[in-house]
Amino acid sequence: MRWFVRGDVDGFFGLALDNLVQLLLIDALCRYVLGFPPELVAGRVLPGAAVSLLVGNLYYARQARKVAAAEGRDDVCALPYGINTVSLFAYVFLVMLPAKLTAEKLGVADPARVAWRAGLIACLGSGLIELGGAFVAERLRKAAPRAALLSTLAGIALGFISLGFLFRAFANPVVGLSTFGVVILVYFGRVRFKGGLPGGLVAVMLGTALAWGTGVAPATPVAPGGQGLFLPVPVLGEILAGLSELEWAYISIIVPMGLFNVIGSLQNIESAEAAGDRFPTAPSLAVNGVGTVLAAAFGSCFPTTIYIGHPGWKGMGARAGYSVLNAVFCTLVIVSGTLGLVAWAVPVDAAMAIVLWIGVVITAQAFSAIPKHHAPAAVIGILPGVGAWGALMAKNGLRAAGYGTPDGPPFTEAIIARFAASDTWIGGAFALEQGFILVAMVLSAATVEVIERRFSRAALWMFAAAGLSATGLIHAYRFTPGDVVGQLAPAWPFAVAYAVVGVVFLVAPYITVEDVGH
Repeated sequence: MRWFVRGDVDGFFGLALDNLVQLLLIDALCRYVLGFPPELVAGRVLPGAAVSLLVGNLYYARQARKVAAAEGRDDVCALPYGINTVSLFAYVFLVMLPAKLTAEKLGVADPARVAWRAGLIACLGSGLIELGGAFVAERLRKAAPRAALLSTLAGIALGFISLGFLFRAFANPVVGLSTFGVVILVYFGRVRFKGGLPGGLVAVMLGTALAWGTGVAPATPVAPGGQGLFLPVPVLGEILAGLSELEWAYISIIVPMGLFNVIGSLQNIESAEAAGDRFPTAPSLAVNGVGTVLAAAFGSCFPTTIYIGHPGWKGMGARAGYSVLNAVFCTLVIVSGTLGLVAWAVPVDAAMAIVLWIGVVITAQAFSAIPKHHAPAAVIGILPGVGAWGALMAKNGLRAAGYGTPDGPPFTEAIIARFAASDTWIGGAFALEQGFILVAMVLSAATVEVIERRFSRAALWMFAAAGLSATGLIHAYRFTPGDVVGQLAPAWPFAVAYAVVGVVFLVAPYITVEDVGH
């Protein structure tokens, strides 16, 4: 298999756009929410992220070529890889911001550095969990039906990717719908532009021209640290200092996020296999964990993950080269300080149609790569992800109305009653949001077992859900002044409910008969 093919150009634009958005989010949140000085962000945090992106992307590109050589194929697509969005927000708002506020109350001279160190420990902890999980995840993969693994990804793709970018496309229809039309034409219509121009490149070029022509493009570039040379530097001393300061105060956040990262990456490996590319589970997850550990060792507070979207990149014709291009691109824009300039020259809106298409393909895969009669289980597995996205939208709406801001009312249980007055059961949405990846997988797996009339196995999944609820890994939540977050505390109503359903499934062979009419 060649290092670069034409489809790698299309794949690069989509994957690089996703990573570019994450890097800009890191810059904005670190500077404006956490109060990090620009030199800390540009000189330590972003270069640390570059190390993790470089190592992981190059490994997965080499891995794809190795699988291609072993199987005598030339169509293997590398696993997509990048910064974990969920962990990004979780560690900013649930670890680093509380650490900073606590340091300010205690009169610490440099609260931003305390927050940074707390983030480093959280990132390191997540990486170690990911690394350890690599050696046991294959057992879970074998136990869970494919519908359970793929539908969970579909729920994330439908809510957090497709609907989010669909809103943005309709907010700027001249750019969004025009570029989406090009993407649909090329990838669903299976045609090529004359002259050999990649469809993704045409979409980005058209989107960039329309964004600048219609005023969607930003007026001025955002410069995280100014141009210069920002090479990665180890920060092991800061990590050791953070260990003494943290005192494991945020272990209730770090452990669930580490486990969710393992599960999410595992599901993406299953998605790749469903698309035709089988990669070994243990080394794939281990390198993901190593990438996260390296990120922390060089100053980044943000874990990496095997990305959702492999079937989409493969469908575009991407192979190994798109991963290499992404690694080189992200590294260069970070170490040269040109991240803001690139984002200004090629607006996010110019390439969002590619990411929207990826979300559509992943959702479709949840139905096309499983037995037809498992489709109801796929739908059930999709619902928690869409519900979690809906909870996020509700919270964002509350913040837009002033809740959780310094001058506005805090998030409290009173919100639940106010939503209920309009027949909106937001309390259920908050509960569903916590650990929704695990919830989706368990419910979908149990449904598959019921469809196959393996009732005792369905009962085991429900008892597992009861155990997860009792430990607080799913459904348990609490209110903070600016958010609704998970907590490691028993969610007893859910534990009891899942246990009851498990008992029902367990005794089903004795209290039911087969309905031959169906």
